[in-house]
Amino acid sequence: MHDKTAPPTALTIAGSDSGGSAGMHADLRTFFACGVHGTTAVTAVTVQNTVGVTGLVEIPPETVAAQVEAVASDIGVDAAKTGVLASAATIDAVLEVCDRHGIGRGGRSPFVVDPVAASRSGEPLLREDALDALRHRAFPRATLATPNLDEVRLLTGLDARSRGDLLDAAKAIHDFGPQWVLIKSGHLPDDPECVDLLFDGETALELPGPRYSTEHTHGAGDVFASAITSALAKGASVPDAVRAGKRFVTRSVADAYPLGAGVGPVSTFWRISPRSY
Repeated sequence: MHDKTAPPTALTIAGSDSGGSAGMHADLRTFFACGVHGTTAVTAVTVQNTVGVTGLVEIPPETVAAQVEAVASDIGVDAAKTGVLASAATIDAVLEVCDRHGIGRGGRSPFVVDPVAASRSGEPLLREDALDALRHRAFPRATLATPNLDEVRLLTGLDARSRGDLLDAAKAIHDFGPQWVLIKSGHLPDDPECVDLLFDGETALELPGPRYSTEHTHGAGDVFASAITSALAKGASVPDAVRAGKRFVTRSVADAYPLGAGVGPVSTFWRISPRSY
């Protein structure tokens, strides 16, 4: 048997979803579909299904950091992303170990901060101290920050209601210090297109895509961010990685499927040929 070359590696620092639709489960499915080896640092265990979340247990911050340390010191991290970082203490513990291993802006490994701070209904998921840690400690270390419009509102107070508001939203998040900002506009239901905006402090790039009439969008933000992270792990530039992520999540939304009694997930199965099994 010949030795094989390992694929690029991507780390997700995120929570679990017992329903399998979002969080680290969506990240790992996406990493696999994009051809990278996925590793994890579990930040929280949720009790949820397609109807909603009924429980959440936070993993101790030192255990979260120890998972990152174990992966980075042995396997390595070509790119990393965050999902739910449940507390300021967890954020600080994660950032300390990421700094040590060159994960983040200015380091060897790109770092995508997906500030999961709002539920699907727009309600806050994080306490104010965690929001403040995202603003002032996580964002300045981010290669790319990827908030949706509900998260922009929670983090900046800016309520973006139209495509014309996206640049203001991007500027407001960029002021916190990330190298790049991607504003996701999936929550603008009156816009016939789904136009996301990438901003580096000077230049804004619009990324248009179709808007599909499906309610089954659980995990879309996770899939988008993890597809971007996969491309970064392979060495893509940020604009090219975001374009690749946009293509991937657009197709995943188009192939979303019903599950349970509530909101089903976007699908990464489109990357698997039916003839392959």
